[in-house]
Amino acid sequence: MQKTIFFIVKAFLCYFLLAIYPQGVYNKQHITRQQRKWIKFMEKEKNNAVVEEESGCCCHKKKERDEKEYKDLMNRLSRIEGQVRGVKGMLEKDAYCVDILTQVSAINAALNSFNKVLLANHIRSCVVENVRNGDDSVIDELVTTMQKLMR
Repeated sequence: MQKTIFFIVKAFLCYFLLAIYPQGVYNKQHITRQQRKWIKFMEKEKNNAVVEEESGCCCHKKKERDEKEYKDLMNRLSRIEGQVRGVKGMLEKDAYCVDILTQVSAINAALNSFNKVLLANHIRSCVVENVRNGDDSVIDELVTTMQKLMR
């Protein structure tokens, strides 16, 4: 058990070196083979994260939204963002707990409403289109998504 904890601590130290030093600087003889494997793995993960950041998305699917749908969703998100900023301001001004909780409840309701609109649009467009094209895997994806939303 102690050996495992020690290895984990050393691995995190190697990851810390990876974050600070450029690639190759820390590949000295005193680093074990297992640590080098861990460093290579972390470099690979770091490079994957950079690719995901550059693409702006972690998935391969995309949806082109019409102007009306896009504006509606963006307006909803802007309102939610404003509500969150308002709660932050309330907290900074030492507002009463119940007032803050009421606003947080309103934010949750707005997010749920956003989810309902987005899900309905998804079913009407993406799901219907994929089923018509013979791709039934989208049904499983929809069931999984709805299960996540109902938690």
